[in-house]
Amino acid sequence: MAQYQVIYREQLYQEIEATPEEYLPALLNIVRSYRQSVALNPAEESFQQGWQEAMQDNTLPLSELWDDVDAE
Repeated sequence: MAQYQVIYREQLYQEIEATPEEYLPALLNIVRSYRQSVALNPAEESFQQGWQEAMQDNTLPLSELWDDVDAE
C-alpha cells in the first residue's frame, strides 16, 4: 500500500475514534453515501439505465448536451 494511503487511513481512523458514539451511525451513512456517489456503476447497469432513459424519451438534443459546461 502506498504511503499516502496509509496516512489517509490513519487520519480517517483518528476522526472515527474522535467521533462521539451516538454519531457513528450518521457518520457511517455519510461515508457509505460518499463511496456510492463516487464509485462507477458496472457497465451493464449504466447501459440498462441509459437504455431505459432512451426508451422513455428522457434525452436531450445533442446541441444541448454541453450547454452547462463552462468553456474557459
